[in-house]
Amino acid sequence: MDRDLWEFDIAGSIAHARMLGRQGIIPAADADAIIAGLEAVREQFRRGEVTWRPELEDIHTHIEALLRERIGEPAGRLHTARSRNDQVALVNRMAVRALCDDAADALRDLIAVICDLAERHAADPMPGYTHVQRAQPITLGHHLLAYGEMLFRDRDRFRDCRRRTNVMPLGSGALAGSPYPLDREMVARELGFEAVSRNSIDATSDRDFVAEFCFAAAMTQVHISRLAEEIILWASTEYGFVRLPDAFATGSSIMPQKKNADVAELARGRAGRLVAELTGILVTLKGLPLAYDRDLQEDKSYYLAAGRTLIPTLQIFAAMLPALDFDLPRMREAAGRATPSPPISPITS
Repeated sequence: MDRDLWEFDIAGSIAHARMLGRQGIIPAADADAIIAGLEAVREQFRRGEVTWRPELEDIHTHIEALLRERIGEPAGRLHTARSRNDQVALVNRMAVRALCDDAADALRDLIAVICDLAERHAADPMPGYTHVQRAQPITLGHHLLAYGEMLFRDRDRFRDCRRRTNVMPLGSGALAGSPYPLDREMVARELGFEAVSRNSIDATSDRDFVAEFCFAAAMTQVHISRLAEEIILWASTEYGFVRLPDAFATGSSIMPQKKNADVAELARGRAGRLVAELTGILVTLKGLPLAYDRDLQEDKSYYLAAGRTLIPTLQIFAAMLPALDFDLPRMREAAGRATPSPPISPITS
């Protein structure tokens, strides 16, 4: 499940090796050999030349085996002053940080699409609803911008999550730190971290940032699910507010008159998957004593699955929304019928 994390693991190991050499913790020649070897291994991954070997435990073991094949005995010094526990914590933080950036970028693009649509339809009337009943006339632009507000909050959540994620844990060791004269700030600067962790026990066991990312992803997908639900309703014969582009709909195998909002329905269904990832990491964490426990091996499956589900969905919606064909006369007519009627006089005997 962690094979996609190779780039983060190699970058972290290069920064660690450079620091070890600079601090004189290992010979400079060994540090240089390790760095050169890791850069060569990184190119192997980029070219797709690495074969996954089931007998090796994880991505970290794969990289260490490839490094040893290249440079021999100096490869063993890479783990000086580093435990697997703080190494894994580092890779997780780098991966979640990148996913926060990807999600925020995808949300930025989708927000821009919604704002463009809202401006185009700023004066086009439609009925506003409460309780799925026509309530008051509004405009299509106003309605769309309500989703823009939701997505702005989602983008801010990912930015906030990134800030709390961006703390460098390396140097915490297994749980009690390291006796070596480390320069943790040097490693943090090289890897783009804004701070170093203060408590080594917390640094190796903390997965709050994973849960926070999964919450932000689940909340965003819930907002997308609400928008998807409206597209599905609006595309129905009963509403008739929008015609779906062929690229984002399917026909029926037995009823050729139908056009199904399959893309929107799939997005609505994905909300359940994102809520499940959030629930999974919370339940994994709820009973763990300090510090590291092997239960945390499951952490990456939650955030990787959340990212793989959410980010393509945002990108698909950014492509679909401009292609929707709104039936503006029908929406205008329905808005006219949303005007409140005079109150009914009470029946008297």
